[in-house]
Amino acid sequence: MPIAVDIDVMLARRKMSVGELADRVGITPANLAVLKNGRAKAVRFATLAALCEVLKCQPGDLLRWEDEDTPGE
Repeated sequence: MPIAVDIDVMLARRKMSVGELADRVGITPANLAVLKNGRAKAVRFATLAALCEVLKCQPGDLLRWEDEDTPGE
């Protein structure tokens, strides 16, 4: 998929666990894992906004577009 999710990067920078983030955002750890692992088909703006608020970041810090023709990046 051309959209890559970098929640792991922000979790590491903030020294926060997946469980803590899920609790603070108000979603289940299972749903956060689906999003974090790039298996989600969509994300609500409200969820994205809550992630950004808790992680003190911008949406572009969590999501990025990758060219499908460029392997390994």
